[in-house]
Amino acid sequence: MVQGTTSDAGKSTVVAALCRLLKRQGVRVVPFKPQNMALNSAVTADGGEIGRAQALQAIAAGLAPHTDMNPVLLKPSSDIGAQVVIHGKVRAEMNARDYHQYKTVAMQAVLESHARLLTQYDSVIVEGAGSPAEINLRDRDIANMGFAEKVDCPVVLVADIDRGGVFAHIVGTLSCLSESERARTIGFVINRFRGDIKLLQPGLQWLEQQTGKPVLAVLPYLHGLFLDAEDAVQPVQASKGAFRVVVPSLPRMSNHTDFDALRAHPDVDLRFVRQGEPIPTADLIILPGSKNTRGDLDWLRAQGWPKEIARHLRYGGKVIGVCGGFQMLGHGVTDPLGVEGKAGESAALGLLDMVTEMTTDKRLVQVRGTCAFDADGATVAGYEIHMGTSTGAALESPAFLIDGRPEGARSADDQILGTYLHGLFDTPEACGALLRWAGLHSDHTVDTSALREASLDRIADATQPLLDALVALRKAP
Repeated sequence: MVQGTTSDAGKSTVVAALCRLLKRQGVRVVPFKPQNMALNSAVTADGGEIGRAQALQAIAAGLAPHTDMNPVLLKPSSDIGAQVVIHGKVRAEMNARDYHQYKTVAMQAVLESHARLLTQYDSVIVEGAGSPAEINLRDRDIANMGFAEKVDCPVVLVADIDRGGVFAHIVGTLSCLSESERARTIGFVINRFRGDIKLLQPGLQWLEQQTGKPVLAVLPYLHGLFLDAEDAVQPVQASKGAFRVVVPSLPRMSNHTDFDALRAHPDVDLRFVRQGEPIPTADLIILPGSKNTRGDLDWLRAQGWPKEIARHLRYGGKVIGVCGGFQMLGHGVTDPLGVEGKAGESAALGLLDMVTEMTTDKRLVQVRGTCAFDADGATVAGYEIHMGTSTGAALESPAFLIDGRPEGARSADDQILGTYLHGLFDTPEACGALLRWAGLHSDHTVDTSALREASLDRIADATQPLLDALVALRKAP
């Protein structure tokens, strides 16, 4: 099991790298994360939903993503509440206190999935969540040491040296653990190191003397990786291309990985705009997915986005809405059952002739089709993850044709496009067609699959010393 001293220490990347290395050796390896809290998710072939990082790790292992790889997924809808997904399906909306009591039930789902994986694979590489040193969460823990203790799993602790304070993070984490938890921690990984390793050596020696445990590997800082993020988003990107794409960084933004292909495009300057930042001029504005559509609509209004979007359209700009962003483009969003928070109704932006009603049924499906707006019928592939149904005249002019059925909507003046389809830019043909629709005619294409595979191989190559150290530990008497 790979645990971290902090969130974003590099646990997901280390697990993906180990999966790729073991796959190269012909080992039947599978990733596993007992509990994940993230708004970036993926649809599995069996029609469930798991964390995006586990889908990436599955690719590293040469597997199709499956719900057993991430049996518990928490999708925050507010600061104190989250949608609870068990074995790929929505179980309930809970506040933090109720979920803490529910963890005994969630642990059973975790153990069931883990047991199934053990019977099917030679090796299970487990990823922890956050930090095991959260004292207030020790009771009923299912994500870190609570799980490791239950299944008697050895633990590797990862710390990010780029943040600073790496030795304090490691020693402090160990001091917060019980005696048995410290005993099952077999060593450390120092991640994202850059500089002269000789200057780090005295610190490594001190750490091993203080803890009696080895530093298994020091992994380098790798620039330019193209890997799906678990949750965090880089809010601002340095300008690259001349074609400007702006995305509001919604408080409950989901699946911002939809725009990774644009981030990698040499002719595109993609910018996420955070709260309080000025809204720059753009060629294309994209409203992203949201786990709380009505709440994020309020945020858009407070930040002045409706006025800027109207100005953008007057000057001939284009707008795309994805999933929750698509729902925002209509006349209104109703939530009579309180699916995403407090029950009620909110006026939307009024840019497409449609309305949306939130329902308890969640659509989870992988899809493939063609771009209805493209004369050549460019191929598009992706997935749908949404609760709610949209109706109205705008849907009579679809954005895509999915298995022959119309999907999404376009405005009469063809300046606005909305869709429930996530991953719409991931197919090179669809990405090119969408950018042409928005006004960019480019000879460049971005193959996200090839970029992802190359990055997985890079992190695997860099992580070989860790696997070698783990093999040596296992062989030691």
